[in-house]
Amino acid sequence: MANDRQFDSITCSQLIKRLAARQQRLSYKDVKMAVRESLEYMSEALSHGDRIEVRGFGSFSLRYRQPRITRNPKTRQAVSVSARSLPYFKPSSLLAAGVNNSAGDAHGDAEARQTPAKEVS
Repeated sequence: MANDRQFDSITCSQLIKRLAARQQRLSYKDVKMAVRESLEYMSEALSHGDRIEVRGFGSFSLRYRQPRITRNPKTRQAVSVSARSLPYFKPSSLLAAGVNNSAGDAHGDAEARQTPAKEVS
């Protein structure tokens, strides 16, 4: 298995596998059920307009979007977009700091690899 901290994206099944590997006392089926039930509960809560707060991680809420008229970029024809609510995630300051510290290092390395070296005359 690759380093747990090195991945571009993760699917639900990959998350379940990683959690099951870390929690040896729980069966794979138990971990799968816990993850799926948690996500289902969160989806239901949001669909009812509730706010979800996970300390140290962040909060999930709904943002209302007003109805508006926009343009199809291809045809330039006016299109009416109805009002809707969209899920919104606000990371906790702890999560944001952790992501910025670790992502800053990773992006710094990537920028160093992508930026061509300047010749000194």
